[in-house]
Amino acid sequence: MSARLASGFWVSAYLARLRLADIPAYVTAKGDAEAGAVVVKVALLDGTARAYERRSDLMTGARAWMLFAEGPEPQVDAQLARARRNDPDLWLIELEDRQGRTLLEEDGLSG
Repeated sequence: MSARLASGFWVSAYLARLRLADIPAYVTAKGDAEAGAVVVKVALLDGTARAYERRSDLMTGARAWMLFAEGPEPQVDAQLARARRNDPDLWLIELEDRQGRTLLEEDGLSG
């Protein structure tokens, strides 16, 4: 059994990595510091956005970032607002990047 990193600590480390890559990022909803789920939204600055959440594969137990929502930014925001109402412990991190970079595929962030 592997220990899970506290959500607040992971968010702090993620924001530091984004700063180093010059990707603007903001915590728009602070969730539970120990075990809150994290959703990452990237605004593409063309009126569209994507949001990612980390899910577990039920067959393997592996965790990976999966697309949660995609489309016009107001629709993505509405979906995120619903998710936050359903889970007040949810963290929402918003990025702005025309290329859609999130760094979620990088070592230490991907799983």
